[in-house]
Amino acid sequence: MATPDPPRHLLHVFPTFAMGGSQARFVALANALAGKYRHTVLAMDGDRAAAAGLDAGIDCRFATMPVVKSSGISPANLRHARELLRRLRPDLLITSNWGAVEWGPANWGLSSCRHIHIEDGFGPDESPERQKRRRVVMRRILLSRAERIIVPSRTLLDVATRVWGFAARRVLHLPNGVDCQRFAAAPESAFFAAHGIAPTMPVIGTVAALRPEKNLARLIRMFATLPRADEARLVIVGDGPQRAALTEQAAGSGVADRILFAGAMTQPERLLGRFDVFALTSDTEQMPTSVLEAMAAGLPIVATDVGDLRDMVAAENAGLIVARDDDPAFAAALLPLLLDSERRKAIGEANRSRVRAHYSLSTMVERYDALFGAAG
Repeated sequence: MATPDPPRHLLHVFPTFAMGGSQARFVALANALAGKYRHTVLAMDGDRAAAAGLDAGIDCRFATMPVVKSSGISPANLRHARELLRRLRPDLLITSNWGAVEWGPANWGLSSCRHIHIEDGFGPDESPERQKRRRVVMRRILLSRAERIIVPSRTLLDVATRVWGFAARRVLHLPNGVDCQRFAAAPESAFFAAHGIAPTMPVIGTVAALRPEKNLARLIRMFATLPRADEARLVIVGDGPQRAALTEQAAGSGVADRILFAGAMTQPERLLGRFDVFALTSDTEQMPTSVLEAMAAGLPIVATDVGDLRDMVAAENAGLIVARDDDPAFAAALLPLLLDSERRKAIGEANRSRVRAHYSLSTMVERYDALFGAAG
């Protein structure tokens, strides 16, 4: 009897493995493809919080290496990265986002390891319309030997080909997907009761890292202006460097007692089903997993018009996607929705149907599995 081939070894390099969209996608893929691959994850900042979402028994280990913070290419980082590649000898190197691009040249000359790069979007200092020239040039050079550049949104597909100058044959548009059944689960009512949120209270919710580009200050500002703010509650699921500033803003706006900072969660489905409206106020996004999860939970989405948001949601929801810097329009979309439960239900069901038809976990897993299996 022939000995089966060992699982393909994938090395994933993340700038951080804190909870976020790219990390959630990796967790979903690793869980769905259990036994088929073995994974090594390097979080360059040492944060491994997203590992809490991995199922028991997943073959995933974590690597460490000294990291020198630098505005350019660090020779020390290149040296350490090459040493790690030589030691681990992965079948495939998968780098994620700007913070991992210097792994491209670290891999040059190591013919046993092929490379794909996944780009999910930008921090507060970049956007599709505002690209840093230096970073554009560095991406062209550092990712020049990557087999594929993977992007989840059509907006990023345009940036990667038109602005960064990668040949269209090298850039693959691979949309995110979610487990729709998982997000159809009933919420944990006890959680809300424990925080004084009665079943009759309207709840605006969001799931986001508390970072500047998510602009949750805008959401708190909008919430504070709503006429029904004395009854409605705002639930923010996520954590990050801006938590203290946002908490202070809530207090200064007089709504601290009506805002719940729930912290980061690996199982947002525990809460999503209790939200009445999902709100996203980001300055930059591409294809946020949190919005797909909210759609799978049957929620209407009020969001800034960034990335592929308008195309992601159902046609019935498109009118609730507003210009990024138009705060009055955001409030005007949000308030009538809070007052009309039938409209919320109709839009939410349309979103649920759309995510099941176009953004299922199984479709995403199948495409990534083919990509991982074909490389190397």
